[in-house]
Amino acid sequence: MRAIVKQYHLNFKRPSGTSRGILTTKETWFIILEEAGKKGIGECGIFRGLSVDDVPEYEEKLNWVVSNIHIGLEKLLSTLEAFPSIQFGLEQAFLSLNSEDSFLLYPSNFTRKEASIDINGLIWMGDENFMLEQIEEKLKRGFRCIKLKIGAIDFKTELSLLAAIRRKYTKEQIELRVDANGAFSKDIALEKLKKLAVYDIHSIEQPIKQGNVEAMQELCKNTPLPIALDEELIGVSAVTEKEKLLQIIKPQYIILKPSLVGGYKGSEEWISLAEKYNVGWWVTSALESNVGLNAIAQWTYTLGNKIPQGLGTGALFTNNFISPLEVKEGRLLYGNRTNWKENLIKDLCI
Repeated sequence: MRAIVKQYHLNFKRPSGTSRGILTTKETWFIILEEAGKKGIGECGIFRGLSVDDVPEYEEKLNWVVSNIHIGLEKLLSTLEAFPSIQFGLEQAFLSLNSEDSFLLYPSNFTRKEASIDINGLIWMGDENFMLEQIEEKLKRGFRCIKLKIGAIDFKTELSLLAAIRRKYTKEQIELRVDANGAFSKDIALEKLKKLAVYDIHSIEQPIKQGNVEAMQELCKNTPLPIALDEELIGVSAVTEKEKLLQIIKPQYIILKPSLVGGYKGSEEWISLAEKYNVGWWVTSALESNVGLNAIAQWTYTLGNKIPQGLGTGALFTNNFISPLEVKEGRLLYGNRTNWKENLIKDLCI
């Protein structure tokens, strides 16, 4: 078996705002395996400024993986706890290599085009007109669950946007989720949650910065609307530590980004614990290319979670790869495009 890595930069169609700043590009890496004339590919979706493995030696670690690919997947995964995005890339690459079709990792009714996945429509931060424009576009496209990034513009303006939606649509017609990315001060977070709750919000992701465990515990205990932990899960790799976190904070939901929490294996550990403690959960992509999104979507369908997932990011980039994934009426479908391999060979020069 031989392995190579390739770096790739995804370019946003338009700058996308979060509470951490404006995104214009997204760096990602691919691990390509080859054995007996077959190839497998996996995406290491590092997220600069967010991933626990955003460290100077990241590329060095990828090169180490290439040099030690012969030790096999299990041994590699056990030595890469500090590099969850590489763990996920390896899981994908080995599945891809050992599959009859390099991009059919989890055959199901989804990949057979007999089923789809409900997803939320993502509204990026920006000025009021830009956010309203996005909301209208998502509603016209049939989305019935909308997630708004909040925390970067004036809070009153954000509340007015939510109020405008609720004047037109009830909670039965449109499910509203908000994501603060840790933007709220822990001293006034509860006050802000009370104001948000007026608009029948399904949940808020990460209202305060991760690492404030006692403050998050108190917030989850007293919140008027469900809280979903997101960034709080990043960097927590041991099962005992995962369980301890859920026991202490007692969140209403957790959100799983495989690239950030150790791939399929790390995510499934979180899911098992969440179900043990009656904590809801859903899966979200982390701005991967369509290679990683394909791997996440196929696995997500097999989990049987019927609430809307966060898998609608494939259309954000100008130079994403052609894929069978399509979004119609607020659902992710597996379409008819089959020329994955040819396009990737050309675009990645492999």
